[in-house]
Amino acid sequence: METGLEHIHRQIEALIFASEYGIGTVEIQQVLEAVTGERIEESLIHNALTEIQTRYLSSDSVLELKLINKGYQFLTKPDYYDMVNQLQTHRAKKKLSQAALETLAIISYRQPITKLEIEQIRGVNCDYSVQRLLEKELIKIVGKAETLGKPILYGTSDLFMDHFGINTLADLPKLKEIIQETDNSIGEISG
Repeated sequence: METGLEHIHRQIEALIFASEYGIGTVEIQQVLEAVTGERIEESLIHNALTEIQTRYLSSDSVLELKLINKGYQFLTKPDYYDMVNQLQTHRAKKKLSQAALETLAIISYRQPITKLEIEQIRGVNCDYSVQRLLEKELIKIVGKAETLGKPILYGTSDLFMDHFGINTLADLPKLKEIIQETDNSIGEISG
């Protein structure tokens, strides 16, 4: 028979499984307290998460529990990345254009940033790219600039963090690392 502790562990596991995006400990605690009508200690939740994480790592499950961007979510273990990636590639109906990817990169590194600043960096109009990124919820409006006309400021969203598997913006590759990788062949003479 399932004990109260085992029942809470299963409820937490169900919440993580059912959550479209990562779910944090505060939200888990709020939901559990709403369902049980009792105060749930944060330490109990952390212990349950550790137990669930350990159980999935030690089993032959294809899933593992990961903490990404302050939220827990079940992800496929690395052995299955290629296959799952192939499925996602196959199902991708609306990929981001090169222009949208460039716009997203500018926003991620320079946020908060206005559309005019993005256009000055790219050298072209970016209305469509910004609109597509907003629709896909990869960026969000984070406020208004204190300049003339109070233009809208854009920044990356939690979905951006989840999609790229990063916890903080500090996890983004450093620009000098990217430039060094791509500059290796510049100026070399092929023989």
